[in-house]
Amino acid sequence: MTGADAAGAAGVAAVATTDEVLARPELTEALLAPWERGRLARIRLPGRRADVLAARLLLRLCVARVTGRAPGAVALAQHCAACGRDGHGRPYLPGRPDLGVSLSHADGLAAAAAGPGAVGIDTEPRTRRPGPLPVLRRLLPEPAVNAAAGAPGPGLALVRLWVRHEALFKAGRHEGGTRLLERTDPRRGAVTAVASTAPVTWVRADSL
Repeated sequence: MTGADAAGAAGVAAVATTDEVLARPELTEALLAPWERGRLARIRLPGRRADVLAARLLLRLCVARVTGRAPGAVALAQHCAACGRDGHGRPYLPGRPDLGVSLSHADGLAAAAAGPGAVGIDTEPRTRRPGPLPVLRRLLPEPAVNAAAGAPGPGLALVRLWVRHEALFKAGRHEGGTRLLERTDPRRGAVTAVASTAPVTWVRADSL
C-alpha cells in the first residue's frame, strides 16, 4: 500500500488480554527487532515482560491491517525527543511519516493503534486507581478531576479520565483538533482510549 493509499484508509485500534495475544502461535518474539528483544531481555518481571511483548505484537497486527504488510515485515522504531536517543520514547514506522502508531500495556492488558496522521492509545484495568486526588489535580484539569471524583463509581470515572489524558498526550497537540474514542470492556476488565487526527475504528484483536 502506498502512502497515498494509507492516507485514505481508516486507522484501527484494538485491545486484548496479554494471554489472548500470546496464545496465537504465529505471534512470537521472533517477530521483534533485535533491539526490541534486547529490551525484553532486561525486564525481570515475567508478567510485565509478557505485557510488553503482547503490546508490540498487537501493534504489528494493527500496522499490517492498515498497510497490507505481513506482521513480520513491520519494522518499528522509537525515538525520545527529550533525550534525543533511539530505542525508547514515541514509536514510529521508519520511512512512513504519514502513519502514526501507538501502544499501551498494563497488568495483563495490551492495546495498539495505527492509522494516518497522529495516533495515541492508552489502556488500564478498570479496577486501577490512577493516583491520589492531589496528584491528579496537578497532572489533569482540576475541574475534570473534581467532576470524576464526585461521579457515581468515582474510581472508574478517574480511570476513564486518565486514559483519555494519556491517549491525547501520546497523540500530541495538532491544529484542527484530535478525535477521541473510548471503550470500556467489562469482559477483559479494560478501559481504553484512542486519540487520532484521522478516523480510527475499533476492531477485535482476533480479527487482525
